[in-house]
Amino acid sequence: MALINGGHLVGKYLKEVEKIDTVFGISGGHIEAMLDGFTEYKIRTIDVRHEQAAAMMAHATSIYTGKPGVCFLTAGPGFANALTGIANAYLDNAPMVILCGRHPLRDDLKGALQEIKQMDIVKPITKWSATCFDIKRIPEYLSITFRQAVEGRPGPAFLELPPDILSIKVEESLVPMPIRTTRKYTMHPDDDDLKSAAEIINNAKKPLFLGGSGVGLSACSDSFRQFIEKTGIPFVLMNYGRGELPDDHPNSVMDIGSIGLMFGIGQTDVIIAAGIRFNWILQAIVIPPTVKVVRMDIDPHEIDRNRMADAGLVGDIGSVLEQLTPLVQKKDHSEWIKTLKAAGYSVMDYEIRMRETPSDPIHPIRLVSQIQKFVGEDAMYVVDGGDTSYFGLGFSTNQKAGVMAASSGLFGCLGTGIPFGIAAKLARPDKKVVVLNGDGSFGFNAMEFDTMVRHNIPVVCVINNDCAWGMIKHSQELSIGKDRLQCSELGTRHYEKMVEGLGGHGEFVTEDEEIIPALKRAFDSGKPACINVMTDPSVTSPATPLFYQSLKME
Repeated sequence: MALINGGHLVGKYLKEVEKIDTVFGISGGHIEAMLDGFTEYKIRTIDVRHEQAAAMMAHATSIYTGKPGVCFLTAGPGFANALTGIANAYLDNAPMVILCGRHPLRDDLKGALQEIKQMDIVKPITKWSATCFDIKRIPEYLSITFRQAVEGRPGPAFLELPPDILSIKVEESLVPMPIRTTRKYTMHPDDDDLKSAAEIINNAKKPLFLGGSGVGLSACSDSFRQFIEKTGIPFVLMNYGRGELPDDHPNSVMDIGSIGLMFGIGQTDVIIAAGIRFNWILQAIVIPPTVKVVRMDIDPHEIDRNRMADAGLVGDIGSVLEQLTPLVQKKDHSEWIKTLKAAGYSVMDYEIRMRETPSDPIHPIRLVSQIQKFVGEDAMYVVDGGDTSYFGLGFSTNQKAGVMAASSGLFGCLGTGIPFGIAAKLARPDKKVVVLNGDGSFGFNAMEFDTMVRHNIPVVCVINNDCAWGMIKHSQELSIGKDRLQCSELGTRHYEKMVEGLGGHGEFVTEDEEIIPALKRAFDSGKPACINVMTDPSVTSPATPLFYQSLKME
C-alpha cells in the first residue's frame, strides 16, 4: 500500500498534469508539505524576498510562456503581502494560479497563529477562489483552479490549502490524477455580426487596427498576420499583444508612439479594436464620433463599454480573426500608412531629435535610444515607472511580449519591473533582458536582486534616475506649484552600490558617452546588474499632463 501526503499530491499534479516546472514564493510552516512536494517532483522553486514579487513573477510567467504561472504563499502575512500582485493580475486578466496555506481547520476561532479570513479578502480581486477540505479532492480542486484561470476571460484563480489536508497521508490509488491538462475552449461570434464587421472593414478608406492583451493571450500570430496582410490595415499592438507581429512589420505604426497615435487617430474612418479595453488609458485618445468602431473581445460586456460599437464580435481573438478573414477584401493601404506615419511624426520631431542628440543632463529619451542601440530588437524589455513607462514604451522588439509595461496598466502598479524581468529571463534564458526602472519604482522590489544573485538570473536593470517620483512631482508642479512639492523628491542615491553589496554588478552613469560602455560591462559580467543613470530631473513626459487631467475635479 503506497501512501502519499497532500503536499506531494500538489507537486505530482503540477508536474505530471499541468507540466509546471517553476513556481514562485516564500517558505512557511503552513505549507511545508507542499514545499517538500516540489522537491519530490523536481519543480524549481524561485524563493523571493517579498510575496508581492512572487505574485508578479507568476503573472509575468503566464504572459511569457502562454500557460498559467504559479505562486505559493504561506498563511497570514505571506498571503497579505501578495495582494498587490494578485490585484494587478486581476485587472490585467492574467491567467495565474495562487496556492495558499492557511491556519489549521481544527483551530478555527481559537486565535490560531496567522488566523485570518483570507477568502473574504481575496474574493474581490480574483476570478475564482475556493478552499479544499478533503485530501482526496486535491487534484480535482487543482484542475478546477487551472481551468478557471484560463477559460473565457482569464484571470487569477486562488486555492486555499489547509495543513489539515497537506500534512496527512492517503492511499495513492484512491486519488486518481486527471487524465489531461487544462484545455482552453474558444468562443465564436454570430455569422450576422461577422458580415456586419466585414462590410465596415471592406468600405474603410483609412482603417486602423488597435490590438491589446487579448491578442497576445490568444496567441494568434498566424491568424493575425493573415488578416493584416490581406486587408493591408496598419496596426498598433499594446500591452501583452505587443510583438504578436514584430514592430518592424511593414504595416506596424508602432514607431509613431502614443502621442503620434493620438494625433493620427483623428484621420481614421474605421477602428478595429481587438482584445483592448476602452478604459481611462485609451480615453486619452479621442475617437471622433464619425469614426466607425469594430470591437472584438472575449467578454461581451466590453463590446459597448465607454463607446458604442458599430459592430461587435464576441470571442477569442484568434478564432474571430480566422472567421473574419475570409469575408474581408484584399486591399492596399500603403498610401494611408504613409499618411498616418507622417501625421504621427509631425508631433514627434522633438522626441526624434532627443533620440539622436547627446544631452547634459541625459534626456530619458536619449537613454532609451542608447539602450536600444546596444541591445537591439532580439531582446526582452520591461519598463516600470510613471514617466519612465512612457519613455520605455519607445523600445522596439521582434519578440512576443517583448516590451512590457505592467506599471502603465489599469492598476498603475509600480514595482512590477524587476519581478517581470526575472520571469522574462527564466522563460527565455537565451535572450538579453533589460528592465528600465524609475528610481521610485525601483525601490518596491529592489531586494529581488538578492533573488537574482542566489538563482543566477542575469537581468540588467537600468535606472532612469531623476531623483524623484517624477510623474507625481511634475503633476504637483502643475496643480499646487513648484514651491509646495510634497513627498515627491528622493535625491541622489547610489542604488548600484546596494546591488554590488548583494553580489551583483553595479554602474553609476552621469554622462552620455558612458551609457553604452556601462551596458557592455554589465552584460559581460554575467551577473544581475544595476546601471544607475542620472537623468534630467526637469524632463516630464506627455503622459504626466494626461495623468494630471484624469484626477482634476474642477
